[in-house]
Amino acid sequence: MAHTVQKALNEGGIIDITTQGRKTGLDRRIEIVFHNLDGRLFIAGQPGPRDWYANILADTRFTVHLKRGITAELAAIASPIPDGPNRGTLLYRIMTEGFLIPSDNAREQLPDWIAGARLIEFSIKT
Repeated sequence: MAHTVQKALNEGGIIDITTQGRKTGLDRRIEIVFHNLDGRLFIAGQPGPRDWYANILADTRFTVHLKRGITAELAAIASPIPDGPNRGTLLYRIMTEGFLIPSDNAREQLPDWIAGARLIEFSIKT
């Protein structure tokens, strides 16, 4: 993998992703934020319905489109994280380290995020 691509993945930030529509089969491209926590890649959507997440549940393969100074299209595969013991810890870190929500506010909002946020870990297929 090129050094510039790896650097972009290490930093996290705004990307586009293309999923396949679960009902239509058509490509669906959206802008979204991803996070790198200790070398692991995550996308978390705030509480509420998210079509991208429903599409990922139907087909875990998607495309990551890097932008903001680097252009690359990368095949990716998702692992949804609907529950589990680490979900709250991951969401708290994403809230505070990624979205820069102050820790007091994050602790207050965390139960809503645990209950309703969409969370995936993904890897780039090489």
